[in-house]
Amino acid sequence: MLIIPDEKISAFLGYTELIEALREVFQSDYTMPVRHHHFYKTAAGDDNTLILMPVWNNEYMGMKQVTVAPANASRDMPAIFAQYILSNSKTGEPLAMMNATELTARRTACTSALAASYLCREDAENLLVVGGGSVAKHLVQAHLAVRNFKKVSVWMRNSIKLEEFVGSLKNQGIQTEAVMDLEEAARQADLIACATLSKTPVIKGDWIKPGTHLDMIGSHKPDTRETDDDAIRKSTIFVDSRAGALHETGELALPIADGIITESDVKADIVELIKGNHPGRTSGEEVTLFKSAGLAIEDLAAALLVYKSFNSSLA
Repeated sequence: MLIIPDEKISAFLGYTELIEALREVFQSDYTMPVRHHHFYKTAAGDDNTLILMPVWNNEYMGMKQVTVAPANASRDMPAIFAQYILSNSKTGEPLAMMNATELTARRTACTSALAASYLCREDAENLLVVGGGSVAKHLVQAHLAVRNFKKVSVWMRNSIKLEEFVGSLKNQGIQTEAVMDLEEAARQADLIACATLSKTPVIKGDWIKPGTHLDMIGSHKPDTRETDDDAIRKSTIFVDSRAGALHETGELALPIADGIITESDVKADIVELIKGNHPGRTSGEEVTLFKSAGLAIEDLAAALLVYKSFNSSLA
C-alpha cells in the first residue's frame, strides 16, 4: 500500500484538473451509502463530529474518516482532520493511504466551482470569500478557474489571519482585497462563497443584489447555517445531493422545518446540472444558491487523481 506524502497531494490536485475529474465522476456509475455522522462531546465539553464516508465503483473503493473540532481554533489548530484509504473494490486490497485534510478542502472548493460554472453569471466580476479555514483558502483559486473575476475580496473575523490570507494570495499573483465591512462587500459581490463554522447566519438576504450566486459551504450540522431566511426565500436553490443538504445541514433543514421552503424548492442537484437535466441559471437577475454538504464520490475523484498521478510519477 502506498503512503502518499502531503506535498504530493497538493501537487497533483490542480484546480482545473480536479474540477474536470469531478465533472467526469459525477456522470459515472457508483454506489454511495449515506455517510455516518456521530456527534460527541470531549472531556472539555467541546462538541465534535466524526464522519465516515464510503463509496465504490467497479474498480475502486474509498473510505474517508473526518473529525470536525471547532474549538481547535482557540488552540491554533485546524478544525478538520481527515484520512483516506483507497482500495481495490474487487479484491479489497488497500492501494493507498493519504492525509485527506488537503484533499477534502480542495475537492470541496472545486465542487463549488463546478456548480458555479452552471449557476454563476458568465459576466460576474466581483468575488467575495467569507471565512479563512482550510476550504476557504482554496475558494479563490477554484472559482477563478471557472470565471474571470476582476475583483477578489476576503472577509474573516480574525484580522491577523485575514492579512496573512490576503498576503498569501497576493504572493500567488492574485490581487486580493481584505474587507472589514462584510455588508458593504456582500452588497457589491456577484458571487459570495461562504465557508465558516458559524452557528448563525453571517450573510443576510437584504444585502444580496439581483444576479448574485451564493456558494454556501460551511454549515455541516442540522442546527447551523450561514444565510438567513430572507436569502433562502429569494434564491433558486441547488445542492450537491438532496439527501445530504436537506437533512444534514441547517442551511436548508432549518428553513424547511420553519415552513420557509419545502424540499420541492430544491431545483436540481449537481449531477442533474452536469447532465443537463436542469439548465442552471435562467436569467441575469436570478439569485442562485448552491448548498454543499460534501459527498464521498468527490473524495474518490480527488483520491484517484492523486493515486494515478503519483503512480505515473514513479514509473
